[in-house]
Amino acid sequence: MITSETAIKYDRKTYPDSLLLSLYLELLKPRMIEEKMLVLLRQGRISKWFSGIGQEAGSVGAAMALEKDEYILPMHRNLGVFTVRGIPFNRLFAQFQGKMSGFTKGRDRSFHFGTNEYHIVGMISHLGPQMGVADGIALANLLDKAPKITLVYTGDGGASEGDFHESLNTAAVWDLPVIYAIENNGYGLSTPSSEQFRCKQFIDKGIGYGIEAVQVDGNNILEVYDTVRRLAESIRRKPRPVMLELMTFRMRGHEEASGTKYIPAQLFEVWAKKDPLHNYERYLLEEGVLSEKVRDEYRARIKEEIENGLELAYAEDIVHPNTEREYNDLYKSFKPSENGEEGTCTSRRMIDAISDAMRLAMKKNPKLVLMGQDIGEYGGAFKITDGFVKEFGKERVRNTPLCESAILGAGLGLSIKGYKAMVEMQFADFVTEGMTQIVNNLAKSHWRWGQNADVVVRMPTGAGVAAGPFHSQSNEAWFFHTPGLKIAYPAFPKDAKGLLLSAFEDPNPVMFFEHKALYRSYAQDVPDGYYTIEFGKANLVREGNDLSIITYGFGLHWAIEVLDKHKDISADLLDLRTLSPLDMDAVLNSVNKTGKVLVLHEDTLLGGIGGEIAATISEKCFENLDAPVVRVASLDTPIPFSPELEQNFLPKERFEKRLLELWKY
Repeated sequence: MITSETAIKYDRKTYPDSLLLSLYLELLKPRMIEEKMLVLLRQGRISKWFSGIGQEAGSVGAAMALEKDEYILPMHRNLGVFTVRGIPFNRLFAQFQGKMSGFTKGRDRSFHFGTNEYHIVGMISHLGPQMGVADGIALANLLDKAPKITLVYTGDGGASEGDFHESLNTAAVWDLPVIYAIENNGYGLSTPSSEQFRCKQFIDKGIGYGIEAVQVDGNNILEVYDTVRRLAESIRRKPRPVMLELMTFRMRGHEEASGTKYIPAQLFEVWAKKDPLHNYERYLLEEGVLSEKVRDEYRARIKEEIENGLELAYAEDIVHPNTEREYNDLYKSFKPSENGEEGTCTSRRMIDAISDAMRLAMKKNPKLVLMGQDIGEYGGAFKITDGFVKEFGKERVRNTPLCESAILGAGLGLSIKGYKAMVEMQFADFVTEGMTQIVNNLAKSHWRWGQNADVVVRMPTGAGVAAGPFHSQSNEAWFFHTPGLKIAYPAFPKDAKGLLLSAFEDPNPVMFFEHKALYRSYAQDVPDGYYTIEFGKANLVREGNDLSIITYGFGLHWAIEVLDKHKDISADLLDLRTLSPLDMDAVLNSVNKTGKVLVLHEDTLLGGIGGEIAATISEKCFENLDAPVVRVASLDTPIPFSPELEQNFLPKERFEKRLLELWKY
């Protein structure tokens, strides 16, 4: 095992002087930038800094060993990746200062950005999710039969995240060409390795995943470069994941404000002797590869680049708020295909309509990949993808390990490479295992750095089938609150097909809810051909003058049943169909006409979408209301298993009572 006591021994092998000098020049750049950033931080000219001083060799050596169009997914302390890839200093500094010419228009900080131009995908603060994204990029390379690898960084602390296990396990099962670089620097913020894990070294974990694991001295730039270069060449020929442990140490705190008092002082003394820059510089001087004159010329050149870059960044004006721009950047714009519902129709249940839509989308888009548990030969828990493997092949209809986060992250990775992903949650309840990927990665990526997440997440949802509290939840409100997501919730087979085909055309993340109890219980004539239904357009199912019923999903069928029972009630029955975007104009038009409104949904009352709709109605329609706005929803409890208790939980009976009260008001 490599430790702080292990001396750095350089072996240049047959590498030419020109390469050794290039490695030195690239090693010098992040060090000098960091030293300048620490000065600027003390001056209050930047707000925060995560230092990678002492760890530069792991970034520079690996980035130099890869081809320029191979994606790298770095973390806080991998400044060397960005400089090796040739990002102009003024753009980097503008990013650090929150300026418009950075990569996030001032919306995110330091290294929390991606750039397809330089084939870099930055991290988010949750540390683990970028590993699933790396899986997706690697999967795209595999599908394209491109001999490329992906390299993703994590730390010894970040490797405690569940995403680490999920992503490595998925990559192992799928033979994805990924190098997982683990920077083992001894601490996760202030938590030492002894409190993070019991194994002595990360490479011991390789056998558990059935993959190769290699440990290198992360402060030895020649060893890092040579190891990554050899691994990359081998993986390009024979795609597979490899774990690479970089033994190193960070010479500053987690970030500058945290200080270093929690680290024993002697550790700094020992690791200072293994400084990657000073040791390599001394080696090159001793070998006669580098002269003091050339060293000074390098430093002068880099200093000038830094000062010029800072001058350009500081000369740039601050980002002035523009509300319209903030909203416009939430989604990637697109023009859906024409709605073509003409032609023959066939009576279909919702499950048939959804399956038909997926089959048509797979035929239309050869870069659409379906992923989910048991969706392959088994056909999925509800048999929606039955026969798809035979028709489209296992590469595009992929059974996944029992994990959600890594697969959702892989969906974003596929998007980065121009693919579209459908990720099926076997039950909507299980989406909690992938919430970070959905609400922090998929939802925010286009707004943050212009990368759309071309992912449809199918969500079999809802109660009424006696499935209990973990297979019955209506959780659409969780995502309704998250800007950047689109949400569809069809009530009828025809809408399900048209909305799903629209979702597959939409380059933005779509949460597509499918009520399980409606899969096989209701049928209607559905066009056989390809057609789309625009998001954000509610459907007026019935028209009346007494009152308005605003609902979606199973609520439509409850409302129809009750209205059929009470023929005297003349009601507008509005099916929202999509919740984001929400057709509030249709809601307000109906309420202003009738003067009375009841908002119905299956989700629990507290915090449900009905509350937002009711508040907007009260605000916008107050003068035209003839009665208080009524909300009807399920009980504010988990969903019970017993059919009798479940029916009491659901709002159907309460809906009829409240509807009659409102009608008579």
